[in-house]
Amino acid sequence: MKSIRWLALAALSTCTLFAQLPADLEKKLDEKISSTLKLAGAPSVSVAVVEGGKLVYAKAFGTADLAAGRPASVETRYAMGSISKQFTAAALLMLEEQGKLSLDDHVSQYFPGLTRAGEVTIRELLSHTSGYEDYAPQDYIIPEWTRPTTPEAVVEHWAKKPLDFDPGTKWQYSNTNFVLAAQIFEKVSGRSLVEFLREKIFVPLDMRSASDWPPGRPADATAYTRYAVGPPRPTQREAAGWYYGAGELAMTPTDLAKWDIAFLGRKILSARSWDELTREVHLTNGDSTHYALGLGVGEINDMPVFEHGGEVSGFISSNTVFPTRQGAVVVLSNQDVINMVGPLARQIATLVFAPEHQEFSATDTAQVRAILAALQKGRIDRALFTENANGYFSEAALRDCKTSLGALGKLQSVTAVSEGLRGGMVHRGYRAQFARKTVSLNIYLLADGKYEQFLVEDQL
Repeated sequence: MKSIRWLALAALSTCTLFAQLPADLEKKLDEKISSTLKLAGAPSVSVAVVEGGKLVYAKAFGTADLAAGRPASVETRYAMGSISKQFTAAALLMLEEQGKLSLDDHVSQYFPGLTRAGEVTIRELLSHTSGYEDYAPQDYIIPEWTRPTTPEAVVEHWAKKPLDFDPGTKWQYSNTNFVLAAQIFEKVSGRSLVEFLREKIFVPLDMRSASDWPPGRPADATAYTRYAVGPPRPTQREAAGWYYGAGELAMTPTDLAKWDIAFLGRKILSARSWDELTREVHLTNGDSTHYALGLGVGEINDMPVFEHGGEVSGFISSNTVFPTRQGAVVVLSNQDVINMVGPLARQIATLVFAPEHQEFSATDTAQVRAILAALQKGRIDRALFTENANGYFSEAALRDCKTSLGALGKLQSVTAVSEGLRGGMVHRGYRAQFARKTVSLNIYLLADGKYEQFLVEDQL
């Protein structure tokens, strides 16, 4: 499910923090978040960061409601969208702990009338490998979603269609899976999913803002959308009944961070359940899915992560947990149709957990572009290169550079794509786009900034 005018940005009140970031790092985060929000043109963004198993940063920037001029604060709630899925999975794992069901039970034990219910397991629902078609693939609100429905109606309509593939043979994201999973939870437990989550997770972790939405609250962030790259426009929220176990929760970033801290400490659930929740599910042929149970599995800057994003009408969200850093990054915004929260979360994580992977500076990229533009004309500034590199760029090499690169037309862009270390040097990769072709740049830099290597390589 659905996983501007710039208004004055201000980092508003921060919540009580259990630990403190160094002042220079906090300043860098403030500047990065502020500049990203200004560039994106969204009304607001709210961020929480966990490091060493403790909350170290929580700030909100921008405006929660444009018409009222109400600023966003750390107490402002945002819709979580599909981040809700990991809570649905956790609730089912708790029932498994109680011996009330098994994740390897077939759907037919609970809803025998659904398509191939005797072949689909609860685990396949929670890992998007069931084959049930997604009832909400659109990234904008459609007329049907403005009319109230029930989870029963969603399952009755969508889980009786032919499967998109044989169970376990492919991975395909489907909200239908989690509506059905939540229905199984309520049938087995005899309880409302949200009430169960409140009792077993939200209250024990003091997640006071966490609940389902709709209904909303007056102090919640207002939902906005945009058309192309236009200004934010108020938008409707989906009516009751559409979210359920697939994306119905709302809370503040700080409260979501409390769940992340419990996640890192393996609290609330049993050790076996945490293993189940975070273990990547593989297809029947052994292929990877990069997905566990309501959680994506991957890495950022060589750090393993468990993550999930969310988008519902008017909101986008990102929650990423870094187990090797005992850390997490939560980024929430009240405007959809914008690629902001995921990239911002990655940039925040790099600043906090992997400063050695800092973004390339604009100055570095500009210099690389200038060198490449000169090579296109058969020239180099030899003062920028080491003795070895100057030996490489012979007169014959420069003539070939001029002839071959000149034939590619205007140099349109140079983009940094990778950085590492080798042989006591910084190893960088760039992608250079000319009018007629894109090439790769394979570069080594010494500590004094001189280029030991500047290879232009064909990109097929």
